[in-house]
Amino acid sequence: MNNIEMLKKMIKEEADNTRLQFLLACEYQRENRQDEAIPLLKGLLTGSDLSMAKEVMDKLSEIQQEEKQPNQEEPDDKELTVNGVVSKLRIIKGGNETAQEVASYQREDSPITFADVGGLTELKKAITMKIIQPFVDPALYRRFKKKSGGGILLYGPPGCGKTFIARATAGECKARFQAVRISDILDPYFGQSERNMSDIFSVARSQRPCILFFDEIDALGFNRTKIHSDMLKTVVDQLLSEIEGVDSNTEQILLIGATNMPWDVDPALRRPGRFDKTLFVAPPDEDARQVIFKLKLQGRPCEAIDYTRLARQTELYSGADIENVVEMAAESVLEEIMNSGNAERKITNDDLLLAVGRSTPSTLDWLRTIENFIKYSNQSGLYDEAALYLKKYKRFI
Repeated sequence: MNNIEMLKKMIKEEADNTRLQFLLACEYQRENRQDEAIPLLKGLLTGSDLSMAKEVMDKLSEIQQEEKQPNQEEPDDKELTVNGVVSKLRIIKGGNETAQEVASYQREDSPITFADVGGLTELKKAITMKIIQPFVDPALYRRFKKKSGGGILLYGPPGCGKTFIARATAGECKARFQAVRISDILDPYFGQSERNMSDIFSVARSQRPCILFFDEIDALGFNRTKIHSDMLKTVVDQLLSEIEGVDSNTEQILLIGATNMPWDVDPALRRPGRFDKTLFVAPPDEDARQVIFKLKLQGRPCEAIDYTRLARQTELYSGADIENVVEMAAESVLEEIMNSGNAERKITNDDLLLAVGRSTPSTLDWLRTIENFIKYSNQSGLYDEAALYLKKYKRFI
């Protein structure tokens, strides 16, 4: 059994192991099977596996520099390397492409923007003023010695769209979006987690303007006074150094952290120059809930739905809660169809209202928890926005 066959067998057993896939691509390259190596490497590069992104880009550059085989057919997608960064170029076929082909790459390249976010007007306005404008008009901010970049911490109940807001912010800034997962950083071997953190920021600096999104930032930037593991403390130290160290530069790099537990984030991460802008992502407002209901019911057999009434009946519901309401209503209708045999039965407004009556918003526990932190631990004003929200919707809590 040769190396390629052995690696393929191992990949079948561990389909999510990106390191094995990278080794397989290297074996393809050694045997001059670039047509198999390049698609495999592209898949790793676009899979947000940032911890090995630099290795993948170096390997793609190495393959590019090799001499082309005679009579090699020009690919539809080419790679351009600038300062060590690989970018995909699409060849437009001079008007010969079909409408389906045009639509496919337009959908692929179309970023998410605030136009795709229903409601949340105040939050979008705050992000525009504090984050997007410095990216869009950096010259104006340079006049006042204000840099474009820095960090923003989004906090709020789970399931309320913090990740979607981060992607929409990247679309508005026209910046590359990179989601950083815990698994991209944490490593059991000594010193490797810190090296992974450094590599992630190195890749981001080579792709400016760039937005790095740290979901569950409290897991990576946990309060060091509560950490019992020395390894995790050094990871937090490395993160602080990369954001604003002596030899680091985050100009044109926006850091967005999202957390459900802002009280567990290390205070050093929230000081000016790091994640100093803190925004509360509240449960969807009425307009947003109408949009979410429309999206979740899209493509399902429905009668006339009163979205306004549904939105009013689901105060404090998160996007995940609304999806659960729709699923409950659909299951109820399916059960009735199986019992009665009436396949023409559709989801009605009453079905959805009945599902609402049998559910409660999952945000209640979180809102009651932060109410205690507002009462006893809000001397810095970190939770002021959440306090205003609780005051407005106190009767529902």
